[in-house]
Amino acid sequence: MIARVLIDGPSELVFDYAIPADLPVVEGCRVRVPIRQKSTSGTVLSVNPPPEQSEFAMREIQSLIDPEPLITPVLLKVARWISNYYGSSIESVIRSILPEAVRTEDNSAKTRRIATANENIPAEDLEKLEKRAPKQHIILTLLLAAENRTLPTTELGDGSAPSLKSLESKGLVKISTEEVRRDPEAADEIIPSQPLTLNDQQQEAFEAIKGALPLGGESQEDPPLNGSAPFLLLGVTGSGKTEVYLQSAQAALDLGKTVLVLVPEIALTPQTVRRFKARFSQLNDQVAVLHSNLSQGERFDEWHRIRTGKARIVIGARSAVFAPLPDLGLIIIDEEHESTYKQENVPRYQARDVAVLRAAFEPCTIVLGSATPSLESWQNTQNGKYQLLRLDKRADAHSMPLVRVIDMRLEKQKQKGQTPILSDRLRTALEQRLEKGEQSILFLNRRGFARSLQCHGCGHTCECPHCAVALTYHRTDERLVCHVCGHQSIVPRKCPECKNAGIALQGYGTQKVEEVLQKVLPEARFARIDADAMRRKNTLKDILRKFKSQKIDILIGTQMIAKGLHFPNVTLVGILNADLGLHVPDFRAGERTFQLITQVAGRAGRGELEGEVIVQTFTPHSPSIQFARKHDFDGYAEQEMEMRHQFRFPPFAHCGVLTARSTHERRAEFTLQTLHLRLKENLPQGITLGEVLPSPLIRSHDQFRFQITLRSNKARPLTNHIQAILQKTTLPEDVTVVFDMDAYNFS
Repeated sequence: MIARVLIDGPSELVFDYAIPADLPVVEGCRVRVPIRQKSTSGTVLSVNPPPEQSEFAMREIQSLIDPEPLITPVLLKVARWISNYYGSSIESVIRSILPEAVRTEDNSAKTRRIATANENIPAEDLEKLEKRAPKQHIILTLLLAAENRTLPTTELGDGSAPSLKSLESKGLVKISTEEVRRDPEAADEIIPSQPLTLNDQQQEAFEAIKGALPLGGESQEDPPLNGSAPFLLLGVTGSGKTEVYLQSAQAALDLGKTVLVLVPEIALTPQTVRRFKARFSQLNDQVAVLHSNLSQGERFDEWHRIRTGKARIVIGARSAVFAPLPDLGLIIIDEEHESTYKQENVPRYQARDVAVLRAAFEPCTIVLGSATPSLESWQNTQNGKYQLLRLDKRADAHSMPLVRVIDMRLEKQKQKGQTPILSDRLRTALEQRLEKGEQSILFLNRRGFARSLQCHGCGHTCECPHCAVALTYHRTDERLVCHVCGHQSIVPRKCPECKNAGIALQGYGTQKVEEVLQKVLPEARFARIDADAMRRKNTLKDILRKFKSQKIDILIGTQMIAKGLHFPNVTLVGILNADLGLHVPDFRAGERTFQLITQVAGRAGRGELEGEVIVQTFTPHSPSIQFARKHDFDGYAEQEMEMRHQFRFPPFAHCGVLTARSTHERRAEFTLQTLHLRLKENLPQGITLGEVLPSPLIRSHDQFRFQITLRSNKARPLTNHIQAILQKTTLPEDVTVVFDMDAYNFS
């Protein structure tokens, strides 16, 4: 038999090797193979019969690295589906399934030496040691006083090695080695929690999920596509979706199954992670966390704990969808509407959709939860593909917060042409909350101090030399920063073009809001949460801890505070500029604005006190804002779906983007125009081919970008057509062409 092996390393080298008769090689195995004059490691992608004729001898696999395959048959099926659906190479998908920390031979389990005192040590032996070898006597005394008569050798003092060796030779002490877990959450103090009483709607949702859980015993050799239909749990903010998740997870564990919980970003949902760890703290470290912020050693340990079944619950971001959990019984996707579930680099998979596919392959139960579901998931409930579960009321039986919309056009007239950051209504509301000892949250999805630096004389705006965007002024660093590529430059005192000293700041960000609050409410205690303020590790946790203990009155932040936070004393939420994401060239702009406003507004009134939300906007009549004001998802979805259907946008069609980028503008455009002509030939029926257009962000990281948007009723014909053309086309060396199926980013 012949094994097709993906070689470890930065390049995607794939070679065929003969399998020795005495080596049990199967798909997903890790093997050692010869390459040129050395040997290296790799992953077996497939096992095939040998060719009938071959001109030269094929080299053999040298050995197995692991006795068991690291990639399960289900994950291999998922990998092939991703490769075919998204048009990505199988090699790139395998690299996502097997993280670098697992593939590289530089990582291994961390171990430590431990010393254990033998039982029934005669008293006379201790007396002899006390007189003749006092160091050995001290070590033995410490071991006898320790729990289980065992201590790490590092706790027995420097220079203890010779004494331990002597004690071991005398048969008084045994030296052994044990693995030490590098726990990424070791510093957290978790207080165990108990299940809460569910209300009627929660109980109904829980019973439906519990009844769909697999009972066990299914053969995993060829898992059928007969799992229960996915559940969409649509619950308003504060309706207790997390409690339903927790009790459903417990039900799966009781059946001997494992649980996978996906969150949009670990940094954005710290309380979700803490609530799971608190509820299942009794499982003796059987909760694992997977995300990109882990060190290589931590990721290695967590991944192998998952594969061996030591961890029965996995909480992670997008890439955790590939966690090698055995006996998977339940997948939970929190905030399933979030765009962060879409991978931006190759392979460009949508983790939510991959999770649904994996649930069908296992088979297991999957729950997608959100207060503002994606319209794709909503459409699946309408056509019967998903089962809809609703939580229409808050778990504490309190009403939803009152939402007030402030027309900033009128506020601008009051200020004689100046646009205020805080409207009169919002400033008064903040003062009232301070007097009552209540807390407030101010949301602005733009970091920095000012969005740009512009000359009033000639109109020149300081732009990034590498990207087609204005530089943002950051006062804390006294720098102009590009939020696309990270370029920084000093702040000019005069206009670089006309040398006019009248160069001024335009717009505002979270740093500016912080400065305004210091002047308007000097007695208030406030903190800022954004990517700039959260550079140090654990800063986010520290600030949220202080806010929870009411040591902070006002929290200012970007989307990092938009979801996953539960603070009962927060009674006011201010959305300073609801228009930021509304007027961008993206058909999902309105949907995202509605979702963001609804999620942020949901932070208010989650305790005994009533909540109030103040939305500042220049487009108060936008459907996204008006339906969010009424907490009316159904109404918004109805009118938005009508528009999507009329213009044939998702969820009524699949949308892909073909992008060409190069440092030479004309070459990138010409390459895409050539591809456009070839795509037009023999275009499959049902595919709509757009024109070659500059990307909304035409230059990024010194590369010019052009794109074609394609739509199709079915995904596979579109992907196959694109891949067929790309394989036949020889691209210029300095031009890169990428295809993004079911694209979420059109900039």
